[in-house]
Amino acid sequence: MSDRIADPWGPRTPYARNGSEPAWPQRIDMQLQEGLREQDVDRWVQSASVLHSNGDAMDIAVKDGRIAGVRGRGVDRVNRGRLGPKDLFGWRASGAEDRLKVPLVREGDRLVEADWDTAMDRIVQRSRQLLDGPGGWGRFGFYTSGQLFLEEYYTLGVIGKAGLGTPHMDGNTRLCTATAAAALKASFGTDGQPGSYTDVDHCDAIALWGHNVAETQDVLWSRMLDRRAGGSPPAMLAVDPRSTAVTREADIHLALRGGTNLALLNGLIRQLLRRGWVDHGYVADHTLGLEALEETVAPYTPSMVAEICDLDAHDIEAAAEVLGTCRRLLSTVLQGVYQSNQATAAACQVNNIHLLRGMIGRPGAGVLQMNGQPTAQNTRETGANGDLPGFRNWDNDCHIRQLARVWNVDADVIPHWAPPTHAMQLWRYAEQGSIELMWISATNPAVSLPDLSRIRDILGRPELMVVVQDMFLTETARLADVVLPAAGWGEKTGTFTNADRTVHISDRAVDPPGQARSDLDIFLDYARRMDFRDRDGAPLVSWHDPESAFEAWKRCSRGRPCDYSAMTYDRLRGGGGIQWPCTDAAPGGTERLYTDGVFNTHPDVCETYGHDLATGAEVDATEYRAARPDGRAFLRTDGYRPPPEEPSDDRPFLLTTGRTVYHFHTRTKTGRAPELQDAAPSVWVEMNAGDAEALGIEEGDVVRVSSARGAMRGPVRIS
Repeated sequence: MSDRIADPWGPRTPYARNGSEPAWPQRIDMQLQEGLREQDVDRWVQSASVLHSNGDAMDIAVKDGRIAGVRGRGVDRVNRGRLGPKDLFGWRASGAEDRLKVPLVREGDRLVEADWDTAMDRIVQRSRQLLDGPGGWGRFGFYTSGQLFLEEYYTLGVIGKAGLGTPHMDGNTRLCTATAAAALKASFGTDGQPGSYTDVDHCDAIALWGHNVAETQDVLWSRMLDRRAGGSPPAMLAVDPRSTAVTREADIHLALRGGTNLALLNGLIRQLLRRGWVDHGYVADHTLGLEALEETVAPYTPSMVAEICDLDAHDIEAAAEVLGTCRRLLSTVLQGVYQSNQATAAACQVNNIHLLRGMIGRPGAGVLQMNGQPTAQNTRETGANGDLPGFRNWDNDCHIRQLARVWNVDADVIPHWAPPTHAMQLWRYAEQGSIELMWISATNPAVSLPDLSRIRDILGRPELMVVVQDMFLTETARLADVVLPAAGWGEKTGTFTNADRTVHISDRAVDPPGQARSDLDIFLDYARRMDFRDRDGAPLVSWHDPESAFEAWKRCSRGRPCDYSAMTYDRLRGGGGIQWPCTDAAPGGTERLYTDGVFNTHPDVCETYGHDLATGAEVDATEYRAARPDGRAFLRTDGYRPPPEEPSDDRPFLLTTGRTVYHFHTRTKTGRAPELQDAAPSVWVEMNAGDAEALGIEEGDVVRVSSARGAMRGPVRIS
């Protein structure tokens, strides 16, 4: 195999769009510990990647009771055997010497080792004290990630929303890809990606909107490169301020000014409308809002957009022509849109392009509002974040009563009197003292959140009890009152869902170190000790292991858009992943949504009644029903407004962050894999050559970059 650090995407296996079912060739990638041969592996255990959202399926090599490598699964629909650098080397973190092996509790100013009873008793005692006080349900906050398994998230969601009755549940996915969910709900009625990765096989144009897929979903990029290397290659449009592997491959690169995505998209849609590149029949039959969209985009001429975005008007027109004349368009969207000015409005405009062209629900014509983390989709499905399980609407009393029947609790227990609490509000409540217990699982907010000094101060408040469950003593765990050692990938069983709705199973391959427990076992232990009961007096959390938790989730999801009801552990084992909805009518899963042009916007189905894209004001049920969507998609729209902060004389540069193919999130795992750490050992600063020359900066010079909120140092790479 080639050096996959130097060549992250591996060798090409070209294929073309020949016939109705082009086949992406298999390529089995493998990485084993030094000196180990494939035939000497004791056993292989099925799994998939938890270091990005692509969902690359793999088998874990086990030798002498330890994880000893990985091998891609050639039968899988997502990767056909390919693995990226994080897949190939990230497993080494599981064997790191600094794994947490026993619970820790705070004694004064230090953490000391304890047993599980001592650690859990502290959490339970404090929980009961808070519940017995005024507004007890509001004293709890849960901050999670996109790293746990579906079964763990669902159990956490039931504990929080039915056991404690708190609306204060969210996680780092809110700052990562909440825009994906918001845009899908706003346009189509509920969360859930309309498209499929196999759209790469059928499309004749790919548009990448703020999506550096080469770094973030490297195997998906390999699929795109292989299509481009075969016959009838798809055209490629890349929208990104930076020069990346993606933009260098693209036929058209729109290097727009950061924060101007919406202006560009408004201009492109204006071109589609003016040039007649619209499926008017589809729009009339399946959408609402065309007149408002036309009015909004009317001023956005190519020259106006070029000035706002710092682009060439001819390039804008050329991009519009690609979007308007292709027969099968695949769009993908990620952080360059989500973590930017007017994010939801811009993401909705990408949806609008597909609706205007009637390019939803057929091979090669799809949109993927991507996720950044491997199980971000599961947090949104199961209710471990601000949403309700099964894409239910917090403002729909029928949905609340339905959920109450599933859990056998009184409807009033389930928090639904106001929108769910979002992530940054959790921290404000903790800062103000209304949240007095913050439970953090599988994430490191002391490194990853904005305004870090403030977040660390909050975590250090003596009035706030901080519980952290993690594999390592992270910067966040060092500030905790109780630290619970968690089992990691390969050390527990569960399922997780990738960005195109493909569900994989990951079986336990080895035992966790020391006394570490799976996150599911930790949540089940807490529920048992708290003695949460349903209205008949039976245990609220009635399941006891991953498979029984999965069966409970299937009952909760039945009849909802993310229906898992016909899926089983047995069917997930040995195969190549199954896409939801998976029902009795579609036991093999569903490759694409909205194939019939009927969207999840009916008032009895939709996940939200929406909000105004300009003001954020909630739309009430009466107003929503008056629009009579009844299965038609919304062409949501808004005009461009400059970011609230722009470069000034004091701070003349615009800073944006990027990704590297070798690391994930705060490097808790990838920083402990030697190959990945050596490939990218530290941060760097990319700078335009003209700016560097004006400042007298040369390649490799160390610079200090400061903003109103923080500062960092790093060597310069001139680009």
